[in-house]
Amino acid sequence: MRRDQADDECAPTRDEGRRGFLKCAAGMAGAAAAVGLGGEAAAVPASRTAAGLRADGQLPDQVPFHGRYQSGIVTPQQLFAGFVGFDVLAENREGLTELFQRLTKRSRILTAGVKPQDEQVAKEAPTPDSLTITLGVGASLFDDRFGLSGHKPRHLKAMPAFPDDRLEPPRCHGDLSLQICAQHPDAIVHVLRDLARETEGLLRPRWRTDAFLNPSRPSGSPRTFIGFKDGIVNPDTGSAREMDRLMWVTPPCGEPEWALGGSYQVLRLIRFHIEKWDKLPVDRQERIFGRRKASGAPLDGEHETDSPRFRDDPHGTKIPLNSHIRLANPRTEKTDDSRFLRRSYNYDAGFDRSGKMDLGLVFCGYQQNPERQFATVQRRLQHEPLSEFVTPLGGGYFFILPGVRDADDWFGSRLLEKV
Repeated sequence: MRRDQADDECAPTRDEGRRGFLKCAAGMAGAAAAVGLGGEAAAVPASRTAAGLRADGQLPDQVPFHGRYQSGIVTPQQLFAGFVGFDVLAENREGLTELFQRLTKRSRILTAGVKPQDEQVAKEAPTPDSLTITLGVGASLFDDRFGLSGHKPRHLKAMPAFPDDRLEPPRCHGDLSLQICAQHPDAIVHVLRDLARETEGLLRPRWRTDAFLNPSRPSGSPRTFIGFKDGIVNPDTGSAREMDRLMWVTPPCGEPEWALGGSYQVLRLIRFHIEKWDKLPVDRQERIFGRRKASGAPLDGEHETDSPRFRDDPHGTKIPLNSHIRLANPRTEKTDDSRFLRRSYNYDAGFDRSGKMDLGLVFCGYQQNPERQFATVQRRLQHEPLSEFVTPLGGGYFFILPGVRDADDWFGSRLLEKV
């Protein structure tokens, strides 16, 4: 989609920017999203998934803001999340630098637990609420406005429409992506209100969706609104070798030097056709996924963490050859490098104009190379049986900036100071 086309369809004028941002922060209707509902990966030992948790198994109240990588990526998932795509209104590189520095300053303060202005009269003590704020840049930021065209990450482009997509332009792309995660939903709104005040005239919201995790019942991975467990398996975030192979941009990747320590983010707003799905017998649903609905176990196993034995079932007698888990991750040596980290959330946007429930998934995937990983998996999932019951409507490709190293650093400093 061309930038001028996007502006015509979903963006207010610059004078309306602040009003649009505040309207967005007050609650634009959620979108729908995503790819396959779970590009599968190798099982992660429980000790690894606990990385970043307190000794009692809970998230720390304050997640460190500074570091080599941004928080909110391998951080254990908080209960609530907000995802926003923005267009940048700054007119030159100096304005863009000011925007990034303001975003850094406020993110550093808010994640430390200092109250935003709208809450300062409240008597309750401030709390960090396990807040993380994760900033990414879209391909459109590297046009001719800021002199960045020669510094774009190698694989960053506008998210293409795959064969089963019905992408809606107002719900796609953006110069920036913002992922805000916390343990309570009001924290998401407080952050957006705060950033609206601090970035007035520099940012305009393009799309937004709020999302949440469903609780595990009775245990194990949480479920989506189509009733199956999601995120059962992921790359091992406790393994530096695995992360350098699948997640982080490293020197062998051939990316610009400023991008080292970053990661590619794929956001997909997926709507579930709940009424149609609910008419299917459970055994049919299970064969579409390749897993048991009650336990999450593969159809040839007993527990959700069991690895499916595809080699022992070459004709798909137990797990159909076109099942979601088999297409998403065939578990072969050749397809191992297409795995990526999923950090998805559910959304509920009420009813649409026809009276149907608007439920779905905000698919969020992190990886080293979206063409080698996400797009490769998506092509394997093309026209899978599940595609009849889910429709990707929006989202985008973004590059998550390297982490803010210390109190003197800021988002995008290595990019903008070296250009």
